[in-house]
Amino acid sequence: MSDRLFDVEDFNRQVWLIVSRIPEGRVSTYGQIASMIPPPEGVDPLRFDRLAPQRVGRALRALPSGSSVPWHRVINGQGMISLPPGSHAADEQRARLEMEGITFGERGRVDFSVVGWEGPEDDWLRQHGFLAPRPLRNPSAGDDAARLSLF
Repeated sequence: MSDRLFDVEDFNRQVWLIVSRIPEGRVSTYGQIASMIPPPEGVDPLRFDRLAPQRVGRALRALPSGSSVPWHRVINGQGMISLPPGSHAADEQRARLEMEGITFGERGRVDFSVVGWEGPEDDWLRQHGFLAPRPLRNPSAGDDAARLSLF
């Protein structure tokens, strides 16, 4: 994604606006947040879709100190915290999520069917020019079912 065609500050503001809508006790993913932001004019949609989740992570890292945007409610598509395990930031994110009642399984994953966010209201999305979010699903559910059917 060429930065010449991509306004990083505008993208960051869009990410922060969307993430601000995630309610306490719910999580979203980098990919789900990215799926709501339409590609900028002149940017290849496939390239945008591929790189936008990484840009969402960068936008959250660029939050001003003391921001009220609930960055900790955004995790990866595996249902896990993406920050380096054992790092201060990862420990802080997990502690914040647990304080909101979010539980992690023994593999360090959340259950999207329990705590996954469905996205903002349709009217809010239209008002802000965003797209409907990609639904969250538990990646392991389909994988486990496929593995079990082999035996």
